[in-house]
Amino acid sequence: MASEQQLSAIKGAKVLMVGAGGIGCELLKTLALSGFKDIHIIDMDTIEVSNLNRQFLFRQSHVGESKAKVARDAVLKFRPHISITPYHANVKDPDFNVDFFKQFNVILNGLDNLDARRHVNRLCLAAGVPLIESGTTGFLGQVTVHVKGRTECYECQTKPAPKTYPVCTITSTPSKFVHCIVWAKDLLFAKLFGDKNQQNDLNVRSSNISSSSQQTEDVFEHQIDEDIEQYGRRLYDHVFGYNIELALSNEETWRHRNRPRPIYVKDIIPTELIHENGNLDKDSIIGDSSVSAMAILGLKNPQDLWSLKENSKLFFEALKLFFLKREKEIGNLIFDKDDQLAVEFVTAAANIRASSFGIPLHSLFEAKGIAGNIVHAVATTNAIISGLIVIEAIKVLQNNVKDYRMTYCLEHPSKKMLLMPVEPFEPNKSCYVCSETPLTLEINTHHSKLSDLVEKIVKAKLGMNLPLIMHGSVLLYEVGDDLEENEVANYAANLEKVLSQLPSPITGGTILTVEDLQQELKCSINIKHRFVSLKLSITMGHGLAWLNPTLFLVFLVELKLTRVKLVFDLIMEQFDEEKEPDGMILSGWTQALAVEKNYNGASTSQATSLNTEEDEELQFIPTQIGKKRKLSDIFIAASSDNSCIPNETKIKRKADEVDCNR
Repeated sequence: MASEQQLSAIKGAKVLMVGAGGIGCELLKTLALSGFKDIHIIDMDTIEVSNLNRQFLFRQSHVGESKAKVARDAVLKFRPHISITPYHANVKDPDFNVDFFKQFNVILNGLDNLDARRHVNRLCLAAGVPLIESGTTGFLGQVTVHVKGRTECYECQTKPAPKTYPVCTITSTPSKFVHCIVWAKDLLFAKLFGDKNQQNDLNVRSSNISSSSQQTEDVFEHQIDEDIEQYGRRLYDHVFGYNIELALSNEETWRHRNRPRPIYVKDIIPTELIHENGNLDKDSIIGDSSVSAMAILGLKNPQDLWSLKENSKLFFEALKLFFLKREKEIGNLIFDKDDQLAVEFVTAAANIRASSFGIPLHSLFEAKGIAGNIVHAVATTNAIISGLIVIEAIKVLQNNVKDYRMTYCLEHPSKKMLLMPVEPFEPNKSCYVCSETPLTLEINTHHSKLSDLVEKIVKAKLGMNLPLIMHGSVLLYEVGDDLEENEVANYAANLEKVLSQLPSPITGGTILTVEDLQQELKCSINIKHRFVSLKLSITMGHGLAWLNPTLFLVFLVELKLTRVKLVFDLIMEQFDEEKEPDGMILSGWTQALAVEKNYNGASTSQATSLNTEEDEELQFIPTQIGKKRKLSDIFIAASSDNSCIPNETKIKRKADEVDCNR
């Protein structure tokens, strides 16, 4: 039973929930049954069929409606006397600013993406409101408490962005099935059915080079008078046959790699079988995303591993259905894991490409998981985590700092426990968000534009929505509705300029101030130029000399040397394309090691590290050993100069690369 003090804190609290999905549904129910009287919910999503197996407040009849509003209505049926205020909106909307957050006693996050989590974290810091974070994946879960100045903030530990792959690997040298999925989904599917104006790295040259006009023809275009089966064969032969042969012509590429095998229709499916595939009654299927090529071909089990021939037949059937049943959508389609026909097409295309490159084939079930970044959720885990959120919220409302716990839900018992409580970590003094520590950006200032800095660093990595960039007293970039037309034009012009050619040039040693007024976040970025140095060597007889390029030219002119062998060696600090696909490195904070202790104070033997990038999707990683002071020691020895406690087992948390939907 709750004490009188706890009941008083609960009844007088004004709580904001962000997210009404898997965790959110359970959390709203638990808050209502625990006695909370004033609850606000923000969620921009609408209900989908795939939500119904675990988001129990929703029913089939609610599909397409606002999650926040339906959740409110469902809970009010059994708790009609409490106040629940829903917002069908994006938490990043300007209306949800620092002043909005200040009205709440605690914020409870049940989000499904890193960007929104970071945004809420910053608003909580600016408003001085405690934040309780959470996430689950399968049987794993976590709840963490973040209080400004007392515990680390959500961003004290870096959260890497989802894994990206170099275009050359995807288009030319795939070595993993995920490479084939990315190719099929982001290149082939997008090229055939998506926005035609979007840039695409697929080869569009015709394989028939008999005429100059055909060389420039886009082979992916379906001609008006062209039979759909003929178009399918032409497309298949181009992407799986001709393009592979074209790649094989570069011998150097395959010197240390396994050579792929070109695949042509005639070698896999006789022409008459393709025609048999086409026995489709145009009026037999409703023209929507429920259309299935699998059903027509009799492929019933999505967990079966299909042969190259079966995948090829599925490719033709799915392509045909898109043009016969969903032709009006072509040009506007975006891959959706809930679109059965899209998943079938991507699975078939990825498997055919995988077969060409000697990569093991995968079932549709597996391919859908990779393409949609799906980690399957467990409703029970969501319920456990929701209960833990409410427990920590009550502690926060009572200001019981010493009792705060970050709790991890384990799949297998550790020390006979499935729930692992850990004392919160102190703020990371190197965190650029809550400690204002300068960052360092390594970038080629002679080649990169301001737009690269804004999009790839300030927005993508720092998570700023309305950034302002200053060099000294010069404002280089700003966004906002209150700007004059000439200001908008000037900032737009700056975006297209190379960093070193801006009105106030950005070069090595430059210190930029970057600010987001909505998040009330400001940080400094030290620029380090990735330079190019030119080294010249001359060989004359048996002698070898290294000279400054300018002095060397003078030397040649004065001595009029004619028998001089010149060797030019370009030395550049190169970026690793696999690890640094953007050609930039952002650093400046050290990932602080963190103490892991169980509730009784004994160190734990197994490490757990959870990715909080996605609601319902997290990952545990091994323990790191190091030294770091506990939060409790900060309060006990506030005046002490001792900075760490030795011999403690640590947890190091790392963001997962899986980016899944709720």
